[in-house]
Amino acid sequence: MKIEVEKINELIETKKFTELKQTLLEMNSADISLLLDELNKNEAIKVFRILPKEKAGETFSFMEKDMKEKLIQELTDLELKNVLDELYMDDTVDLIEEMPSNVVTRILKSIPKEDRKTVNELLNYPEDSAGSIMTTEFIDLKENMTVEKALERIKELAIDSETIYTCYVLSTNRELIGMVDIKEILIADRDKTIKELMDTNIITVTTSEDQEEVAKTFDKYNLYALPVVDKENRLVGIITVDDAINVLQDETSEDFEKMAAMSPNEEGYFETSVFKHAKNRIVWLLVLMLSAIMTGTIISRYEDAFAIVPILVSFIPMIMDTGGNCGSQSSTLIIRGLATDEIEMKDVFKVLWKEIRVSLLVGTVLALVNGIRIFIQYKDIKIALTIGLTLVVTVALAKAIGCLLPMLAKKLKLDPAIMAAPLITTLVDTFSILVYFNIATSILGIK
Repeated sequence: MKIEVEKINELIETKKFTELKQTLLEMNSADISLLLDELNKNEAIKVFRILPKEKAGETFSFMEKDMKEKLIQELTDLELKNVLDELYMDDTVDLIEEMPSNVVTRILKSIPKEDRKTVNELLNYPEDSAGSIMTTEFIDLKENMTVEKALERIKELAIDSETIYTCYVLSTNRELIGMVDIKEILIADRDKTIKELMDTNIITVTTSEDQEEVAKTFDKYNLYALPVVDKENRLVGIITVDDAINVLQDETSEDFEKMAAMSPNEEGYFETSVFKHAKNRIVWLLVLMLSAIMTGTIISRYEDAFAIVPILVSFIPMIMDTGGNCGSQSSTLIIRGLATDEIEMKDVFKVLWKEIRVSLLVGTVLALVNGIRIFIQYKDIKIALTIGLTLVVTVALAKAIGCLLPMLAKKLKLDPAIMAAPLITTLVDTFSILVYFNIATSILGIK
């Protein structure tokens, strides 16, 4: 990219715009959008204006929010209209949703009146629903059409359709009755009807379905496009695989933030202000910090035990860290399993039994290794036994908590990601200390 930026800057400075245009035409639109981010504002505008209309629209769709906003503010009304004309309807809706109100007003003025109505309808669908990410630009056919007539219609609609690989067969009242791949149409005899070629076993989603479930449907059935229907099974739009990938990326980012005990944030790292970063993190940090008071209270109750056997204190970090790590391992696997539908609520006892068996194996190995090390180092079998037994019980508790809490969250219709490492580690710390000192007082005879 560095070489490209230097080359572009040189072509702009020497005013070799014909060569610059040719260089840009040979580049992928996604790469051009990244290139514009590397240029200063004035140079980026110049480069964008050199792009042909279709290439400019495609490049614009790949840009980050801040670059889009800068361009919209600098482009003339005609230039903005040309860009918007090249965007698919779902991309236009996404653009409107992420822009400030003053920019939205300008965008809406540049959209044709007939398209504005469609945009408003798409904006009215609930956030995170299938309707909010679908596009209304698709190819529809009639079942009585011949292949020849169908090809004529495909040619007529193809330029404005987001995908032509799958065509949808509609009844007179726009009810979805079948679908057919473009491959089937291309290799069929010209006098065959669409009814003879279409597949009536159709996978659909409704406009109100959650977009994360929609993305899972793409993954499950290996789809490139998914039809969206209303309550009367009328086709109102389609969702393409690129939109499904975007949903998965957003959901994954959101889950990572929740698993790190932060409030989800739709903006990028550098786009988010320092104040907002702090606000997104401080609430959970306060909750976790205050909840750790419980651990301190338990430790303070056993001050006498510390005085009698001071060496007990040195093992606290190891026991807490081991328990926290084991709980985090289990929760991560369960959260992933719930997200991919590999694990369901009915599997709770099956999961718990598996984690208990895993914990016994892991705990036994950890206990043996540490027990031998401690006996060799301190020549005290009772302390070695205390630490070994504590590790076995702590690992078992941590694994149980790590697998059950995400499933409890799912049952309560919460995001399982909130029951991740920070929260589970805090709970496991409390239990592990409680277990440790109860075992220690029993084995060592401390009161």
